[in-house]
Amino acid sequence: MLVVQVEKQLGEFSLNVSFTSESSATALFGPSGAGKTSVVNMIAGLLEPDHGRIVLNGEALFDNTARINVPAARRRIGYVFQEGRLFPHLSVKHNLDYGRWMGGHAADPTAFARIVELLAIGHLLDRRPGKLSGGERQRVAVGRALLMRPRLLLLDEPLASLDAARKRDILPFLERLRDAAQVPIVYVSHDAAEVRRIASRVVRLDEGRVTATGDIGLLDAAQADMLA
Repeated sequence: MLVVQVEKQLGEFSLNVSFTSESSATALFGPSGAGKTSVVNMIAGLLEPDHGRIVLNGEALFDNTARINVPAARRRIGYVFQEGRLFPHLSVKHNLDYGRWMGGHAADPTAFARIVELLAIGHLLDRRPGKLSGGERQRVAVGRALLMRPRLLLLDEPLASLDAARKRDILPFLERLRDAAQVPIVYVSHDAAEVRRIASRVVRLDEGRVTATGDIGLLDAAQADMLA
């Protein structure tokens, strides 16, 4: 279970977010500027809340009252950014292996092969990131995060920089990841169609506040509000 109860002042923007999730895939859904990326940055340990707590599977990652703030490198959370952030000077194979190394794990050819097969990137292993399409780069970034053996995977608008065709290509891989990888996912998006494909639970954010939580039926209400 993931428990998030955080407050953060970012200039004139005030963030006050509270939610829990036991879902295999939870979406943080809302318009640009709602605070979604700030929330996942706090879960990852890249941004420190002013107050509150973050608990993953019973372990406090942050609790200002108890003075707990586990460093990002020790949280065992995989993070896939919008643009992938692969190392341009390394091959796909070595980018993937960097995730394993960062997790402090011994080489595991079986796990490596399973993730390569899951994401269908075996034919890319000898290429450099500059020779990949946007969708291919994102699949490699997901693979690198999985090879860290994370307890939680954060996907921050992973399709935002892709055109419609590339989105159609990568969405099936994200669905396969949700079903086969057995790692809970927090998926950030403002695209209702993406969320419908990936998530079973939705946390709706607007102006730094949670406005609703529930199943994907919330998306219908959100779209109705936008059209009203």
